[in-house]
Amino acid sequence: MADRINSSLLQNLVVKTEKLTHSLEKASIAEYIELYQKPRRMLYLSFLSGIARGFGLAIGFTIVGALFLYVMGKVASLNLPIVGEFIAEITRIVQNELAIRP
Repeated sequence: MADRINSSLLQNLVVKTEKLTHSLEKASIAEYIELYQKPRRMLYLSFLSGIARGFGLAIGFTIVGALFLYVMGKVASLNLPIVGEFIAEITRIVQNELAIRP
């Protein structure tokens, strides 16, 4: 009876260990460990990923800003009172800032 229980527990342990091993292989833990062992490669990859993120952020912000300005131009051409006042206020602020600076 005790042998059956031990055998069942051992079989359960083997199955769980195999699942854990498969999960670790799937998560590429070995690659992370290799990166930590080679700090120069890790810094290089981090640098490249930072450049890519910065470039993506700049391009994305440019596109969103251009779309915003395009929509604001279209809304301003409709000559709505609230939007017109808002744009006029922005224009006044910009002109005041330009007048203050030499």
